[in-house]
Amino acid sequence: MTVSTKPAILDRMQVLADPLRSRLLALLDGRELTVSELCDVLQAPQSTVSRHLRVLADDGWIAARREGTNRHYAMSSETLDAEARDLWDVVREHVTEGLAGEQDAVRLQSVLDSRRSRSREFFDRSAGEWDELRLQLFGADTELSAVFALLDGTWVVGDLGCGTGRNAEQLADWVGRVIAVDSPAAMIGEARRRLGWRDNVELRQGELERLPIDDGELDAGLMVLVLHHLTSPESALAEVARCLKPGGRLVILDMEPHDRAEYREQMGHQWLGFAQSELTSWLTRAGFASVRYRRLPPDPDARGPLLFVATATGRDAGSPNRSPRQD
Repeated sequence: MTVSTKPAILDRMQVLADPLRSRLLALLDGRELTVSELCDVLQAPQSTVSRHLRVLADDGWIAARREGTNRHYAMSSETLDAEARDLWDVVREHVTEGLAGEQDAVRLQSVLDSRRSRSREFFDRSAGEWDELRLQLFGADTELSAVFALLDGTWVVGDLGCGTGRNAEQLADWVGRVIAVDSPAAMIGEARRRLGWRDNVELRQGELERLPIDDGELDAGLMVLVLHHLTSPESALAEVARCLKPGGRLVILDMEPHDRAEYREQMGHQWLGFAQSELTSWLTRAGFASVRYRRLPPDPDARGPLLFVATATGRDAGSPNRSPRQD
């Protein structure tokens, strides 16, 4: 039996020796194209293009992925060996600088422009319904999850009044550690069922007016729809100021003032919302600076009062630690 000793590089050269295959590979270098798009660029019938694609795929030059009824082809640049990449560098220069390669580049640009036009036409038609369509496709919390990525990955963040741990669960993916605090044992139990498997979330049971957190342990604190449940919100804010590192940030989400007194009996609310002047005064007395208060746009599906977000910055380095905790 005779064993072929022809080097593999010669097989590779034979595959690329066909001008159409080399042009195909140049078009697929760094981008994905469908068979119909390749036919438009090369001005070749689909049967011819498909046949040459099979040769390139069999030799490992390209890969395909299915999307609906179409196959998208691209060059397998990451899986090619160094010898193949070196060969392609030489061939590509001759292909792209030739007359056929220059014409392919012009037609390729036309194909890509057509893609962009279809995308723009979609948004022109759907601009009025885009928010609802995106909600149906991706859900209501998509943007919020992405915003958490802005947080420093080394931070220790306090989820103060954590409830069942929903916010702590999202925070945990983006920060170094989450300290989740709440008073009712039932809430802590639900949070533990949700978060028990996460090794960077620590659940602590305690009152927000006497936080079970050391001085300066937090880089940031989050209080989401919790202040109105507290007997003394001002005391709780002073406690947060104690627990924050110098320059740490507090974020509050809560209700604007409203007249729904039934919430006191139905849901245990202690306060019927907070005015900007009232909250700013409390934060300032607690030692916070740079207080900002912004009303949130109303959700058309929500039945509750209007909401606001307030942010404030803790004491600077070197400033006295105000409102020390009294044990």
